[in-house]
Amino acid sequence: MSARFKVVIPARYASTRLPGKPLLDIAGKPMVQWVVDAACSSNAEEVWVATDDRRIAQVINNPRGSGSISVMTAAEHRSGTDRIAEVAKLKQWATDTIVVNVQGDEPQMPAAVIDQVAALLNAHPQAQIATLCTPITALDEFLDTNVVKVVKADDETALYFSRAPIPWHRDGASAGLSSQTQFMPAQRHLGIYAYRVGALLQLTRMPPSSLELAESLEQLRAVQAGMRIVVAQAVAQPGIGVDTPHDIERIRRVTQ
Repeated sequence: MSARFKVVIPARYASTRLPGKPLLDIAGKPMVQWVVDAACSSNAEEVWVATDDRRIAQVINNPRGSGSISVMTAAEHRSGTDRIAEVAKLKQWATDTIVVNVQGDEPQMPAAVIDQVAALLNAHPQAQIATLCTPITALDEFLDTNVVKVVKADDETALYFSRAPIPWHRDGASAGLSSQTQFMPAQRHLGIYAYRVGALLQLTRMPPSSLELAESLEQLRAVQAGMRIVVAQAVAQPGIGVDTPHDIERIRRVTQ
């Protein structure tokens, strides 16, 4: 039986490198609409866009019908997680409801991956959060601090997330970082999460943790608080995420 779940897509207007990022055009439609279309192709019971700007709310087309799926949320939220928590409270979802965070800058996120992360959390009733990963296959990716790595236990629970190259093979790098030859089975973390609403609300009530601040990785707040995060390899690659002007040009080239 497939999991029952909601999807919320956080989409804020402000961005240091790409102001108005959700509205950037990709093959004739705004980037956020690509994300909406993918989410609406999943098995989600409901799909919502949580935004702080009416310009974003007004461009959203609901592929499943004529009703609006935009929810106006506070402008001062520090993260997309906080924005999703506001939607969960506004909608009065039960604490055991599963909600998937599909980031608004992932226009190539496969619907199968959205379904997978929800099903993963549903299959682990003792977990509070689920997320996904893919194998790292190149040294430059392993050493790149913009690539977040995850190390997990034998029971699929996340042990740690880091921008550093982990797990580090001591004997594989006799001449320093760039000489490393052993980086398998390192895993790249994908920024898609399924939460139980109770855990989501608990997480957003906590202050940022010391590990979170050190690595600038919000999921470390949950790890440091002792929450159980289960991790599985994604059934499909999510494609190009948009963080920089270079990314938007890349995705425009492949979607022409």
